[in-house]
Amino acid sequence: MGRWEPDARGRLMLAALELYAGRGYEQTTVADIAQRAGVTERTFFRHFADKREVLFDGAHTLQDTVVDAITNAPASQAPIEVVGAAMERAAEMMQDRRDFARQRAAAIAANPSLHERELFKLATLSAAAAEALRERGVPEPTATLAAETGVMVFKVAFEQWIGEQPDFARCIRSTLDHVKALTV
Repeated sequence: MGRWEPDARGRLMLAALELYAGRGYEQTTVADIAQRAGVTERTFFRHFADKREVLFDGAHTLQDTVVDAITNAPASQAPIEVVGAAMERAAEMMQDRRDFARQRAAAIAANPSLHERELFKLATLSAAAAEALRERGVPEPTATLAAETGVMVFKVAFEQWIGEQPDFARCIRSTLDHVKALTV
């Protein structure tokens, strides 16, 4: 592909996933990714800080979606319902990217340093969700417990979704129902 072709960012992401799957994360260089995408290394660095960030580029969008959903939820909703609905909104946002999510998950699972970064991303999401709940007036420890539970629900549902369940939001609802069943 020529450098003039549109969507360099998307091409870089796809090229990185292909190379991570074929060669492995550690064996893939930024130069390899840029070459596969048909751009220069300089173009790569205009879009991403390093080769790891190709896999974590959407973390801010995910977090913003969850925080926005929590902030705008009806005041009458219980904290766990607010967080569940926020995670469903995030799942709906990701639904059309299932193949990408599968490839991304495989690359992360194959590399301990990427797995560590994924766990950090989830912890950051949980902290942001807890803060949004506190801003709604949810006291501690309820805010933290609801946020941590929501992220755990997201994580478990994500594994179901990239496995055999085609509807991510439905996976969120089902997993949340299992959590609620634990308390009765």
